[in-house]
Amino acid sequence: MKSLLSIITAFALCVFTLTATSNAFATTKDDLTKDSDQALAMLTKKNQLAADISQKAKAVLIFPNIVKAGLVFGGAYGEGVLRNAGSIDGYYNSISASFGWQAGAQSYGYVVFLMTDSAVKYIKETHGWEIGVGPTVVLVNEGVAKNLSSTTLKDDAYAFIFDQQGLMASLSIEGTKISRIKNP
Repeated sequence: MKSLLSIITAFALCVFTLTATSNAFATTKDDLTKDSDQALAMLTKKNQLAADISQKAKAVLIFPNIVKAGLVFGGAYGEGVLRNAGSIDGYYNSISASFGWQAGAQSYGYVVFLMTDSAVKYIKETHGWEIGVGPTVVLVNEGVAKNLSSTTLKDDAYAFIFDQQGLMASLSIEGTKISRIKNP
C-alpha cells in the first residue's frame, strides 16, 4: 500500500510539473508562430541535413516546445504549427502518454518534414495522426543521418528532435498523437 501511495504521489508530482510549466507554451497564435519560426531556423542552422530536407519538404510540422514528465506513468504535451508553401496552414498539438520504466522531466522540440503530398493530405484530413500509424516517419538521429542525404530521401516524413533540456530516462516520438487545434 505504501508503494502504491508513492507511485500516486510521484505521478501527481509529474502532472503538477507538466501543468506548472504550461506557461512555457505559446499563449497566442502569434507567439506560437514566432516560437515555431525560431525553432525551425535554429534547427536548420545547426543541422545541415535538416536544412537540405527542409528545401525538399512539401510541408513542415514544427513543435518548438514539448514538455515531458514521468515516473512509471508519463506524458508529454506541446503545440505547434503546420507550414505549407511558406505560410501557416494550421495549428496542432502533440500529446503522448506512456507507462513503464521511466523517471524524470524534460523539454524538447521536434520538427517533422512531410515529404509527400499523401503525408500532407493525411495530416490535414484525419482527426489525429498517431505516429507509427499512417505515413512512414523516420526519426533522424546521428546514426540515421550518416546514411541519409537529401538525394536518398524515400520516406513520407522525417522527424528531428532538438533542444533537449532536463533529465529523462527515455525519449521517443513513438506513440505520439498529433491533432489539429482550432484555438491554440
